[in-house]
Amino acid sequence: MTRIVALDTADIRFPTSATLDGSDAMNPDPDYSAAYVRLLTDADDGLEGHAFVFTIGRGNDVQVAAIRALESHLVGREVEPLLADMGTTNRALAGDSQLRWLGPEKGVMHMAIGAVVNALWDLKAKRAGLPLWQLLSRMSPEELVALVDFRHLGNALSPADALALLEAAVPGRGAREAELLATGYPAYTTTPGWLGYSDEKLARLCREAIADGFGQIKLKVGADLDDDIRRFRVAREVCGPDFPIAIDANQRWEVAEAIAWVNALAPFSPAWIEEPTSPDDVLGHAEIARGVAPIRVATGEHAHNRIMFKQFLQADALAVMQIDAVRVAGVNENIANLLLAAKFGVPVCPHAGGVGLCEAVQHLSMFDFVALSGTREGRMIEYVDHLHEHFVTPTDVRGGVYHAPLTPGTGMEMHAESRATYAWTGAHARV
Repeated sequence: MTRIVALDTADIRFPTSATLDGSDAMNPDPDYSAAYVRLLTDADDGLEGHAFVFTIGRGNDVQVAAIRALESHLVGREVEPLLADMGTTNRALAGDSQLRWLGPEKGVMHMAIGAVVNALWDLKAKRAGLPLWQLLSRMSPEELVALVDFRHLGNALSPADALALLEAAVPGRGAREAELLATGYPAYTTTPGWLGYSDEKLARLCREAIADGFGQIKLKVGADLDDDIRRFRVAREVCGPDFPIAIDANQRWEVAEAIAWVNALAPFSPAWIEEPTSPDDVLGHAEIARGVAPIRVATGEHAHNRIMFKQFLQADALAVMQIDAVRVAGVNENIANLLLAAKFGVPVCPHAGGVGLCEAVQHLSMFDFVALSGTREGRMIEYVDHLHEHFVTPTDVRGGVYHAPLTPGTGMEMHAESRATYAWTGAHARV
């Protein structure tokens, strides 16, 4: 039997604040960062499980410490039983009563659990010789249901509901996998829209996004209404009257403020308004959704867990679900989130604005298409053109679509050289 012999962690930070990449109304100076984890075994195959939690700088050391707190759950354990029953493994990690007290199922500790769970999935996929999306898509409906923790979901989604949704998608799996491999998964780009960019840079990047084949762009808004009107006008003049342009306030507004601000931008026809208020305010989002209709509300990148998503869906508080690959407790909980979206008939357009998030979340959308929702209509994955070169298997986005990865694993493994170069030492050595 193979055993886990080490859980290594690292604090990795990229100085993106120097160029204002990632800047928005609430986060003016982000340094894209990764609280990184590696699971090492005593096997001779050299395979390791890699994953991370995305942060934007300070506090990354706290996230690393939270990951390290899970070491006793894994080091010395046999690998095969852990990987054979990932549902039980996930529930055991999330159910640690003392660590759970820090949440429960939210915040730094929950994201640390997600990193460890994702690292185990990375190892499992590598051992199977498959990319994660393909590994999940080829599991039986019963195996997939067994991965999900249905606690606190019973009034919205039962195991029987989940099984029915997955069984309904089985007949077309092979054809959809072939279609995905041939044509990819739609992408939209946030690259033009960072709040710190000049109007000239915004216009240039809008032109480039259209030339590159993207079917939608997204603008950050919320710092100053006059600036937002001017910037939206610039983008609309470049993109044309019918090109989809979404907007993202990154939690900036009060509820009434959000309604007034979005309606002021309504003449520019926003495709959606993302995170208009506190990510915890379910009823506030519902009020905003009514107040800005027919403009859709999108949210989810800061949703703590599956229970938050359940409430947003029950309250008609979102029309576009935005899962995040590293905010919740890993692959297992995101399968629960995808099942909830399928049950409520809501499209999923994942958040991927951060280092490594594009590489990670594409697998979840591709699994959803092949084995659950069966459609790409109205669905797209966010794309940001930053830092992909640091990953062993960088995203392959061409012609405005994500081309399905074929390398075994979750795509979250970062080059050893990059990890060493950008390891945090208390100050950025270079820009």
